[in-house]
Amino acid sequence: MCIIKLSPRQEKIIELVKDQAPITSEQLASKLNVTRAALRPDLAILTMTGILEAKPKVGYIYSRKPSHSLVYDYIMNIKVSDIMSKPVVVDENTTVYDAIVYLFLNDVGTLFIENKGILIGAVSRKDFLKVAIGSTDMHKIPVGIIMTRMPNIIFVEKDEVAYMAAKKIMEHEVDSLPVVEKCRDKLNNEVLKIIGKVSKTNITRLFVKIGENK
Repeated sequence: MCIIKLSPRQEKIIELVKDQAPITSEQLASKLNVTRAALRPDLAILTMTGILEAKPKVGYIYSRKPSHSLVYDYIMNIKVSDIMSKPVVVDENTTVYDAIVYLFLNDVGTLFIENKGILIGAVSRKDFLKVAIGSTDMHKIPVGIIMTRMPNIIFVEKDEVAYMAAKKIMEHEVDSLPVVEKCRDKLNNEVLKIIGKVSKTNITRLFVKIGENK
């Protein structure tokens, strides 16, 4: 049996619910000093695994039911490959201006930078905002100048459990993660080939699918 590993914040949520149930998401967010939006994925995981129970118009209570459930089994068998989508990629020589246009045309939060299919960097809306606030000429600066470079990019592989991808997105506070395959270059160095992405939207679609199949 696969045992779920809870984050420190999820453990704190359980503790608060045990002590103060019923308690609303607004109250939990206030006590943890986070927004309701930031707390939503934690509460979804805790309710779907049966640890907490959500009472409409009342709040959350601690469930006496075992956390290992059919829903839990279902979640833990969903792989990244089942929910990933096509990544939006650009070359590192693309200008910041063109990259911003590409970002919005594709309605994504992160662009991944590749060189012949190999992941070398990522740039997010936050990165673009920092440049836009400054006096940088976005028509001349290549996106490679502002991107986060490997090995400082959090990624997942297609055979990982989708739950772990969601957890990484939460813990690292990013919009999306690249899905990669490890391979070797001509010098026999390990490199990462980008084959997909998992975003907050992918995770939301998964929750909707689970709800529709209940």
